[in-house]
Amino acid sequence: MTDVIPAILDKTYGEMKDHVESVLGLAKMVQIDFCDGIFVPSKTWPYASGVDTEGNITDYNFLKILNEEEGMPFWEEIDYEFHFMVKDGSKFFSTFLKLGPKSVVFQIEEENNLEEFKEFLEAIDPYIRDTVQIGVAINTTTPISTLAPLLPYLDYVQCMGIPKIGVQGQPFDERVFQHISYLKEHYPDLVIAVDGSVNTETAPRLVESGVSKLVVGSALLKSEDIVETYHEFQNLSR
Repeated sequence: MTDVIPAILDKTYGEMKDHVESVLGLAKMVQIDFCDGIFVPSKTWPYASGVDTEGNITDYNFLKILNEEEGMPFWEEIDYEFHFMVKDGSKFFSTFLKLGPKSVVFQIEEENNLEEFKEFLEAIDPYIRDTVQIGVAINTTTPISTLAPLLPYLDYVQCMGIPKIGVQGQPFDERVFQHISYLKEHYPDLVIAVDGSVNTETAPRLVESGVSKLVVGSALLKSEDIVETYHEFQNLSR
């Protein structure tokens, strides 16, 4: 069965915590989208609530988690996946790793030097590799072949299903099926996720195309009944 992963794109810690709580007992994992307002125009927690003039994060809750004074909300009940939509996201990997994610997704377009990014992936400590899954997300406008040198170092690929990332509620981009098709043909064992405009209309088509993970944002968290909608997605994903 395809996994259904709620995507959380919130500006404050409180909003993020409430959304995590709303899917407890339903989802095994949630994806937190980190947007810095530089790589994408939008800002999310902790960038939206506390950054100094030098770009250092000063958000109170973020620093408490970073200093191991507390954990991510409900960390004992749910796993976290982090999606970096920030400029040069790999440079912040070691910092955000202290927040305890089970999975991390880098956005390939925000890495300025792909050769350096490849070397970064190759050099990730084996212990981290054993405890944290590493993925890369790719936009529909980026040639899928760009991923080829990176695939030996990845646990999965996240194909973006929207033309503009960092904002929920975008229209579905049919070009994502070209990316999925290419990956299924050339790397049949690769785990593929899709994030962006995943809803009850697109989900069955994505599952049929061979997607292993559905990352669902506003279609789930802005629905009138989150529990019922989550179960609906689960049924569509069988």
